Amino acid sequence: MMFGSAYNPANTYAELSRESDVRSADPHRLIILLFEGAESAIGVARLHAENGNVAERGSNISKAIDIIANGLKASLDIEQGGELAERLAALYDYMVSRLLWANMKNDIPTMLEVQSLLAEIHDAWSQIEPGKQQKNP
Repeated sequence: MMFGSAYNPANTYAELSRESDVRSADPHRLIILLFEGAESAIGVARLHAENGNVAERGSNISKAIDIIANGLKASLDIEQGGELAERLAALYDYMVSRLLWANMKNDIPTMLEVQSLLAEIHDAWSQIEPGKQQKNP
C-alpha cells in the first residue's frame, strides 16, 4: 500500500476545501463557518458517545467548546452590539458549560440541546445579508 492506513483522500480534500473557504471568507462567512464547525463537532461527538468511544467524544466536544468560546464568543463586539452581544455571550457560556456536562456524563440529550441552540442562532445569522441596511418604512 502506498499510503498509511490513516490516509483518506476524501478527508484530505474536505480539509483543503475548508482551509480555502476560511482564507477567502468575509467576516460574515467566517461566522457561518464557525457555526458549521461547532455543529459538526457536536454531531460527531454524539456518534462517538453512542458507540462508547470516550476519547473521540471528548476530542470533538473540546473542538466544539473551542469554536464556541474562542471563535463565536470572541468575535462578539460588546461595545457595538450592546445588550444583544451580552446575551449572546451569556448563551455561549451556557453552551460551553452544558457541553462540559455532556462530556462528563456522556449525556446525548444535552449535546442535542446545544446543537439545537447553535442551529437557531446559525439560521438567524444566515438570514442576515452583509452590507444590507434595514430601512424604516
